[in-house]
Amino acid sequence: MPIVALDNTITIAMSVRDRHASARWYDEKLGFTLLHHIDDAGWSEMQTKTDGVTLGLGEQAEPAPGNTVPVFGVSDIDTARKNLEAAGVKFDGETETIEGMVSTATFYDPDENALMLAQDLSAAG
Repeated sequence: MPIVALDNTITIAMSVRDRHASARWYDEKLGFTLLHHIDDAGWSEMQTKTDGVTLGLGEQAEPAPGNTVPVFGVSDIDTARKNLEAAGVKFDGETETIEGMVSTATFYDPDENALMLAQDLSAAG
């Protein structure tokens, strides 16, 4: 039995220079929905496309992108990547594929936070 009984939710926290601009970016590029801006706390939250997973944007004068890399599932990585690239989103190298398992592509938000797309290639996916 685990020490902590976790809920079926997760918030991925990232530091950004401008929460409002970042919220617009995540809305326009990935279709996330703004839940709220808490201006007094320098915090905003967005609902991702995954039930129970929110993105927290903590405003900092000099954001320090961390080691967390949120991975978002897609059904067609080639189309998803092409659409993001067409919108000016920067990717890190080529899409990598492990045959029969997964294809992944790393990209960046405006504050250089790394994010990843993943397409499940397994028979179960």
